[in-house]
Amino acid sequence: MTQYSDYYGPEGLRTRGTVIVVPGRGETHATYARFGRRLAADAYRVRVINGPDLATEDLGASLDGFAAQVADAVESTVSEGDVVQPVVLVGADSGAAAVAALLGRAGGSAARQPDALVLAGLPRRAAGAAETWDDELAIRTSCPAHRGVLTEDPQVRRGALDDALPDALLTAVHDGDVDVPVLLLVGDADPLADHEVLARTAKSLPRARLSVVHGAHHDVLNDLQHRSAAAEVVSFLETLRNELRPVVTVRSSAW
Repeated sequence: MTQYSDYYGPEGLRTRGTVIVVPGRGETHATYARFGRRLAADAYRVRVINGPDLATEDLGASLDGFAAQVADAVESTVSEGDVVQPVVLVGADSGAAAVAALLGRAGGSAARQPDALVLAGLPRRAAGAAETWDDELAIRTSCPAHRGVLTEDPQVRRGALDDALPDALLTAVHDGDVDVPVLLLVGDADPLADHEVLARTAKSLPRARLSVVHGAHHDVLNDLQHRSAAAEVVSFLETLRNELRPVVTVRSSAW
């Protein structure tokens, strides 16, 4: 099975950074094709990898394997010279939880420390309550195009949102010591999110921003508001390149 899918910036433009996207429960590379193309259009090197295997009872071993997977994905983006900085990990659902836990344990002992994280749709402890595929789609997204992508992809694992994440993983996420800049993205219509816990987590981190996408469901990067969600990620990437100084500041506005 292909281990990743790649998206490259426009020919002739200097690459502005490396983005590794980690899917969530039941998702595949194709789930993030639209998101990958959108970031690549702004001259970022984007690679979508397989989601982490968190099914084993030994969470430490799972995270070790995931760390090796991420490190290989980053290092193998090199065509000439070195990996293009900054390196940013974007995780969705269980992918977001695994990314945060990986960086949070032991002060972030990953083989290559990323420069920042984007955590989209971090789920609460309880599993979803989707009895049918239509129920799962309603939890995930209201975007007809994305519903079609999920439905037509034979490798999407239906019912995956019913898989509860290990308690130890979510404890590592919310209690871990993540010291890189973090953008947390959540839809205000996400039935799997614990908004109070996310707010506390954002305040507990030294450099974090919690952005709420109005009307978005659990698949916040792939809902009707996907353009605005991608723009928020690009804005974060550009701010990161500018040493966390906002590139644009609004001084006056009628909205």
